[in-house]
Amino acid sequence: MAEAANEESTSTEPQARHVVYCAVCSLPPEYCEFGGTVKKCKEWLEKEQPDLYERLYSDDAIEASMATLSVDAQKRAEKDAKKKAAKAEAAEARDHEKKMSSKVLIKRVERNKRKYVTAVSGLEAHGLDLKKVAKDFGKKFATGSSVTKTASGGEEIVVQGDLSDDIYDWITETYTQIPEDNVDCIEDKKKKGGAGPN
Repeated sequence: MAEAANEESTSTEPQARHVVYCAVCSLPPEYCEFGGTVKKCKEWLEKEQPDLYERLYSDDAIEASMATLSVDAQKRAEKDAKKKAAKAEAAEARDHEKKMSSKVLIKRVERNKRKYVTAVSGLEAHGLDLKKVAKDFGKKFATGSSVTKTASGGEEIVVQGDLSDDIYDWITETYTQIPEDNVDCIEDKKKKGGAGPN
């Protein structure tokens, strides 16, 4: 009898719900339209959750939601949707243009007489995680590598040793999303003072 009472009390308790979150904007798919990445969210949802995509974005679902609105509200909704789509495309084009125009600079900097460090900057503009890339540099070249702040407020990866050519080759081979024309090697030497002919 006590068991029957326990079963009844557990069945009336609210059960946990499984909520799907978008991998692009981290909102539930029902709210993706309020984020700035609607197009990417739709693509992800169609690929990963096709049944939910059909429920939210199929022609029938869109028509059903539009039917509940008045004629003026429908016109405003269509206008807003076009405006949001144009805004998202413009932002995507700006990001793409920024990635294509940003340079990755690899500098060999002299520390002491024969000691060098290699500084790599500009990778974050291409969507790369600097800490992960620094760790990869350390493993690949068996040397110390870290992310440091620059005087201009940005961040760069500093690798111990003169590895500018090796890093150039490795970046162009490993990260194909970075155009090879956007990777530059620069040699930054300290000037020697008072070393003139006798």
